[in-house]
Amino acid sequence: MVNTLENIQTLTREAIALLKNLIETPSFSKEEDNTAQLIIDFFGRKNIPFHTKKNNIWAYNLHFDEAKPTVLLNSHHDTVKPNKSWTLDPFKAIVEENKLYGLGSNDAGGCLVSLIATFCHFYEREDLTYNIAIATTAEEEISGKEGLEIVVPELPEIAFAIVGEPTEMHLAVAEKGLLVLDCTAKGKSGHAAREEGENAIYKALADIKWITEYRFPKVSPTLGPVKMSVTIINAGTQHNVVPDACTFTIDVRVTDQYTLEEVIEEIQNNIQSEVSARSIRLRPSSIPMDHAIVKKGLKLGRIAYGSPTTSDQALLDCPSLKMGPGHSARSHSADEFIYLHEIEEGIAQYITMLEGVVTKS
Repeated sequence: MVNTLENIQTLTREAIALLKNLIETPSFSKEEDNTAQLIIDFFGRKNIPFHTKKNNIWAYNLHFDEAKPTVLLNSHHDTVKPNKSWTLDPFKAIVEENKLYGLGSNDAGGCLVSLIATFCHFYEREDLTYNIAIATTAEEEISGKEGLEIVVPELPEIAFAIVGEPTEMHLAVAEKGLLVLDCTAKGKSGHAAREEGENAIYKALADIKWITEYRFPKVSPTLGPVKMSVTIINAGTQHNVVPDACTFTIDVRVTDQYTLEEVIEEIQNNIQSEVSARSIRLRPSSIPMDHAIVKKGLKLGRIAYGSPTTSDQALLDCPSLKMGPGHSARSHSADEFIYLHEIEEGIAQYITMLEGVVTKS
């Protein structure tokens, strides 16, 4: 199939129609049943076989070949809840001045429907050197465990992935991972009026001082340094009792220069408090600058950068590129919108980049 203007326009019309339906169907994380059904119905009308698990749907190109590597296209159909500053109906798809308003229009509905359109473009192609899989997944907004994480084991080995998030179609070639560490400084209780006990707050303060001042030596060329922030602290029961415990929480944004385990070990080796990680699921991710898909994007004049925010990229154990239509600053904002031309341009760029990588041409 030739990448003609007419084909792109047809794909865009279908994508926008689907996005309007998605906007008008509430799909908060863990409540995505109805938007999942919309996507199932879409594939059904296209006569594209699909698989489901919970509220996740995935499909493969018509001429899937186990001997070929597979590229994954992924984005999510859950949304956050609308904040109180909305002036429009968040569940009504409103088009004004080339803007499509509605909850999830920018994050990540525009990306999702653009990737679905891209998948449809390649679906029947017989000249592919890669298989193409599309996964439309749930629970991304809450880093849930019943989204992409339960789909990945069902997929063939993934050679590389494109994760749809609003980046203005620039190339997020790396993404920070996230560690949330709960720490406990232990002391000994006593009466505050006398020289009794060991104040756990003072022990915690010494550890927090180290966290504030320490710099991990390896700095990522795209993501910069590892960033640690103490965000919660709790201690004490009443004013005249020296506290025997002080708990605090560290938010750690980990770059592609370290594994999560290495960061935990470094912190534990340098502070007195006990350290417990809530999870080691959300790992840093990246794709080499000389990867074919990145080089194609650079040739189109797109900018490569490192993303400080997390996405479902963190759940993929393969090279992955975060890229999609829309602007990150609009995500989770009141009166969220995406420009209609961004969807058309996104579909065209996805197809152009993949044409140079997954076909024989």
